[in-house]
Amino acid sequence: MRNFFQYVADPMHQFVIQEWIELPRLFGYNISFTNSSGFMLLGVILTIALFGYAASRGQLVPNRLQSIGEIGYGFVADMIRGTAGEEGLNFLPFVFTLFFFIFFANMIGMSPYAFTTTSHLVVTAALALLVISIVIIYGFAKNGLKFLKLFAPSGAPWPIYLLLVPIELISFFARPLTLSLRLFANMLAGHIMLKLFAGFAVTLFTLGGMYIALAPLAFFMGVALNALEFLVAGLQAYVFAILTCVYLNDALHPAH
Repeated sequence: MRNFFQYVADPMHQFVIQEWIELPRLFGYNISFTNSSGFMLLGVILTIALFGYAASRGQLVPNRLQSIGEIGYGFVADMIRGTAGEEGLNFLPFVFTLFFFIFFANMIGMSPYAFTTTSHLVVTAALALLVISIVIIYGFAKNGLKFLKLFAPSGAPWPIYLLLVPIELISFFARPLTLSLRLFANMLAGHIMLKLFAGFAVTLFTLGGMYIALAPLAFFMGVALNALEFLVAGLQAYVFAILTCVYLNDALHPAH
């Protein structure tokens, strides 16, 4: 019971990394299987299971799960087509996987006692660095040195480039930072607020007396925040994916 109240009272306890399976160190690094690894794997399994099942059905009249799979595919394809054009559909498997990995990770984290992998900066930063690395590598592979036109938009007077190029460089290399921080901060702050209001409700109820009258207010605030957090969980997956499409468009069409 003491551990339960400690869990309720501490809003940061939900973000603690716990080792589930201890493994020997590899080159000095701890590679043990943790709760973060476990819930990340669960998200991958759910994604593969949903779309694997939807793809295997192949019915002329789709059932509900098949319809969800088709809607998800069309949603991501339209997102890419609208931001990067038809050529951007070459990245459909990558953006599709990225979107639904983040979406399932966020939604799993909304379950009681689950772990939200995207609430850790190391996870979101790894995803953001993967995105920017693909942009840079593909940009140079497709356009060669013309990719550098991204940092020097055409049509400006040459003295302006002395100011414009550094600004474009800083803006470009700040992308993985802002991309990772946006997802991390939203998920972290939302879950902290949820835990605080849940803790308020429990604490006020256990105090008794006049405080019991305030417990329902904290409880309903928690319910409202929970609904908002579901919206944020889906929205942040979309924001991460749409910004990825925008950045990939720069690799495809670096000239302004």
